[in-house]
Amino acid sequence: MINRTFRSAHARFDASQFGAMFAPRKPRHPLARIAVGLLGLALLAALLVVGVVVGTAMLALGLARRLLTRRPSAPARRGAIVDAEYRVVDRPAHTLPY
Repeated sequence: MINRTFRSAHARFDASQFGAMFAPRKPRHPLARIAVGLLGLALLAALLVVGVVVGTAMLALGLARRLLTRRPSAPARRGAIVDAEYRVVDRPAHTLPY
């Protein structure tokens, strides 16, 4: 029964039939093929230019923001003493096994 179900499902979704519905078709006319190829290259170039422009704008805005914002008042100096109270915590009596 499983074999029969698998065969009928496989026949319904066979790559030659089901995948063919979504496969892109190339035009048969040679000039149409060249036009579609050039359109694809133009789309790729446009997306590349937009990506570079957006990336450059993001970097420029980040640098401008960094230059224009005020820095924090005096940062801690190296070697400065930090005064604090510490408490030693005992190890728990039971530990979880690994």
